[in-house]
Amino acid sequence: MNDKNQLLDEVDEIVTSQYGLNGGFFITILLLIIFTIMLLFPKIYLAQQIYYKSRDIAKLEAEYSTLKEENKRINSSVEKIKFKNQVLDTIF
Repeated sequence: MNDKNQLLDEVDEIVTSQYGLNGGFFITILLLIIFTIMLLFPKIYLAQQIYYKSRDIAKLEAEYSTLKEENKRINSSVEKIKFKNQVLDTIF
């Protein structure tokens, strides 16, 4: 058991010294990740907000065009009724 622990300690020392894996390295990586998230979060948030607003705008534009066509149809119907009334008034 003692040989196993000694071997593991030696491997741990080699990995730590060879790759520089110490507490400062992990803190640096953690700070780098936090900094990256802080930079990317506003961009992601704004992109999502733009997406949702553009969906709302597209929906409103579709409703607007539908209402515009309905308005044309109603105006046409009103013009037909006015014309019919004028023709009927002149006959009587």
